[in-house]
Amino acid sequence: MITHLTTETRNEHTMQLDDMSTKDFLQVMNKEDQEVPLAVEKELDSIEAAVRLVVDSFKNGGRLIYIGAGTSGRLGIIDAVECPPTFGTEFEKVRGLIAGGDRAIMKAVEGAEDDPELGKADLQELQLTSKDTVIGLAASGRTPYVIGGLQYAQQLGAHTVSVTCNKESDISRFADTAIEVVVGAEVITGSTRLKAGTAQKLVVNMISTGAMVGIGKVYGNLMVDVQLSNQKLVERAKNIISLATGVTREVAEDYLEKANHKPKVAIVMIEKKCSRDEAEASLQDADGFVRQAIWK
Repeated sequence: MITHLTTETRNEHTMQLDDMSTKDFLQVMNKEDQEVPLAVEKELDSIEAAVRLVVDSFKNGGRLIYIGAGTSGRLGIIDAVECPPTFGTEFEKVRGLIAGGDRAIMKAVEGAEDDPELGKADLQELQLTSKDTVIGLAASGRTPYVIGGLQYAQQLGAHTVSVTCNKESDISRFADTAIEVVVGAEVITGSTRLKAGTAQKLVVNMISTGAMVGIGKVYGNLMVDVQLSNQKLVERAKNIISLATGVTREVAEDYLEKANHKPKVAIVMIEKKCSRDEAEASLQDADGFVRQAIWK
């Protein structure tokens, strides 16, 4: 039974949704959406704990692995695939799993989320270890696929985190850290791609970004490990170097070349007035943190 779940209740402000003007509907939806970040704020302590678990995994050679079904699974995948270009991480460092496999990203695979063994099997295929952190995403908090994955992760001794939009949810029982963002009834009853989906997106943004900051992937608020995989990102890298050091874009371009296209190395070279080899050695000694590399 799901009728007791907050995510399944009817929203009293949208009972006449089909009789509203488009503008009235949009105003109501916008007002409902404004509740989401306030609900996330109430879970900041739990989110902080989750970030610490992921940082611990990263520092010990482990990974961040999201696991979910439907919208929740897709949100985990979105966050995972953005990490390599944004933070220069290896593809394997942050992964997203969805019930039904890759084909479920584009089209729902009916029934896949109902099998806890599939969650376990997908993690086994990734060769899950005790060094990893597994984050189970489920708006309802009761998805068997996610529960199976979290149970298996716990058996191996991996860190576990749950992200749900219902209090005292089933998946929370299988997590070292439970994040329960209660956003209230959806604009359309039970359509958890709406407020619940937004809440989960905000949470995974916080976790992955916080963890990347925690391992030195950011200097100030600049993504200094950005991968130069297209021309836009090459230009962004030049801008990052210029903003970080105060040099012109022409000088930034020159140092980017000298640094073998690594913005982080270029910044240290400029600030310490040193060679590429010396900059790379300083960064290694500082565990990749630019600020420490400059001032150490």
